[in-house]
Amino acid sequence: MIVGIGIDLCSIPRIEKAIESAHFMRRVFTPEEIRYALAKARPARHFAGCFAAREAFAKASGIPMYSVAFGHGVWIERTRSVPLVRCSDTIKEQLPRKGEERIHLSLSHDGEYAVAVVVLEIDSR
Repeated sequence: MIVGIGIDLCSIPRIEKAIESAHFMRRVFTPEEIRYALAKARPARHFAGCFAAREAFAKASGIPMYSVAFGHGVWIERTRSVPLVRCSDTIKEQLPRKGEERIHLSLSHDGEYAVAVVVLEIDSR
């Protein structure tokens, strides 16, 4: 059962400015996310996508953005095929319904924006 849908559009120039702060980087992104993005030609695009994914997850789940974005409650794991949303146990406990969650994520970027769509599905069998 789908229990939430969230979308977020993130300004890449805004993130370019934010990632100038090492404090912001450490507070928001995991070491793996930082390594992945910094290995790319345009790191800010990847950081913006990760940030947009967190915002979209917060909207889909109803969990406050502060809990999602700061302190590594939610992070984006890169695989060979698709990026995945991963959650800490603390975040999982706050999900709207209990059961096995499936978090579907779509990320894209073009021009000066990154966009993320998250669909939160709970299988309560």
